Amino acid sequence: MSNFQLNDGGRKEAGFQGTTGDCVVRSIAIAMNIPYKEVYDDMNKFVKSLRQTKKIKSNSSRTGIAKIVSRRYITERLGWKLVPTMKIGTGCKVHLTPNELPKARIICKVSKHLVAVIDGVIQDTHDCSCNGTRCVYGYYINPWDKSVRGF
Repeated sequence: MSNFQLNDGGRKEAGFQGTTGDCVVRSIAIAMNIPYKEVYDDMNKFVKSLRQTKKIKSNSSRTGIAKIVSRRYITERLGWKLVPTMKIGTGCKVHLTPNELPKARIICKVSKHLVAVIDGVIQDTHDCSCNGTRCVYGYYINPWDKSVRGF
């Protein structure tokens, strides 16, 4: 069984072309099994609402979303929970490998990237695991997912 499956989250099917910094939208669409365009549009609305209330730098679904914005979107808007896997000074405890992650639909936070993982299989446009050495800083999990224990 492969630890990686090529998956653009429905980006091409939604009519988008080329490459871009859309890992936030792509990982959410994959993990939640919802249309890419739906997440893309909702994320842009969310960013616009934040700009009206706070000084948020320019973010867009197409060119990239800041960490603080993606975290708020996933936890506040979607209701998912962040499970931290690393603290300052502790070193890497969890890697982007199937035997170190829960068997569920999750979104992993790795350096400068978010990636959907379904039952241990990376779902992305490239294999970002660095041969199993990539550190996972934390992952988002759907608290209503009955397949995950302890949530």
